[in-house]
Amino acid sequence: MKLGKISLMYFSNEDSRGGAEEHILALLRGLDRSYFRPHLVCTPLMAEQLAPDMPGDVEVFPLVLRKPMQVTAAFALASLIRGCGVDIMHSHLFYASLFASPIAWLCHVPVVIETPHVREAWRHGWRASYFIDRAIGYTVDRYVAVSQANARYLMEEKRIRPEKITVIRNGCDLTRFHPFHVVPAGMKEALGFRQSDPVIAVIGRLEPQKGHRILVDALQIVRTEFPQVRLVCVGDGSLRAELETYVSASGLEDAVRFVGFQGNIADWFALADMTVLPSFFEGLPIVAIEALAAARPVVATAVDGTPEIVVDGRTGFTVGPGDPSALANAIQRLLRDPELCQALGRNGRQFVVEEFDVRKQVQQTQDLYLHALASTDALGEDNPAAKLGVRGVHGCRT
Repeated sequence: MKLGKISLMYFSNEDSRGGAEEHILALLRGLDRSYFRPHLVCTPLMAEQLAPDMPGDVEVFPLVLRKPMQVTAAFALASLIRGCGVDIMHSHLFYASLFASPIAWLCHVPVVIETPHVREAWRHGWRASYFIDRAIGYTVDRYVAVSQANARYLMEEKRIRPEKITVIRNGCDLTRFHPFHVVPAGMKEALGFRQSDPVIAVIGRLEPQKGHRILVDALQIVRTEFPQVRLVCVGDGSLRAELETYVSASGLEDAVRFVGFQGNIADWFALADMTVLPSFFEGLPIVAIEALAAARPVVATAVDGTPEIVVDGRTGFTVGPGDPSALANAIQRLLRDPELCQALGRNGRQFVVEEFDVRKQVQQTQDLYLHALASTDALGEDNPAAKLGVRGVHGCRT
């Protein structure tokens, strides 16, 4: 055991920064350093994207491990695990766990954890049988479900044993968002918008899951009543060029802006009158929590854990996925009634303050780590939880 602390390694093999990566950052920022020594293994592209927000004491190891034939990379990960004396390996998204969990198990890491984050609606054919997931599951000690819906998916579809699953809902650093955040001077004009133009923001990776094309279709309907409405797409991804072409073909170049990934996300919430989340599947979308923390109502598809945040008629409106007309109607309803828009935003702010503070997420995750580690066969002097005397720490009971 190095430095008398629990050596904790996170693993991600994504190239585009999204909700899972924000989840990891929240944990890296909030972990109690009296007990944990954190490391992150991720792709070089992700390491670059996360660098501005990475705590200075976190060891980051760039590594590409996305295919079974990358044997050298697999051995490199095993070497890192041994070199860091890892006590807990925590992978995020199944495709990361597919590689990291068996390697950690073979390296005799005491606790192996997976956070799947989303319902994998993209699966078809034999992949939809979840045979591989259950096989890999033999190497995973605990699963973190980010919503109640996510837990049901793991139990009912993936058939993961319930006793392995802990629900820890995503949280938000409420200090980063405020209802009265001031829009930077000239921001709206720099986009080519007028001060009086209503603005819709969609914040997320430009990937099929997120449903941007449905929103573009809905925007055409919205503009028949509100021709001055504008849409800002914050985020990047594989569909950017395709979506830009689609916007142009739809005759919406004057109304839509793609601004890529933005670190100053609070400015974009402040710029917007509302946030739209037209996803086909989700886990528990952090962007919805952030929008409500900024007192911006959310129009979202009622998929997976989203209704646990976007409560229809209370913090925003929910509609069925893949339905441009329903999405447009919900957006128009808010544009017609600015007082309702503001009231839903205020309700949303109060709701996330009560239910989705990131400190709760971090505390519950630490409790899980300590419980899991204390229940391993390594109990005794060499068990990090026992060495640190963690019985009762942060509410943990072992």
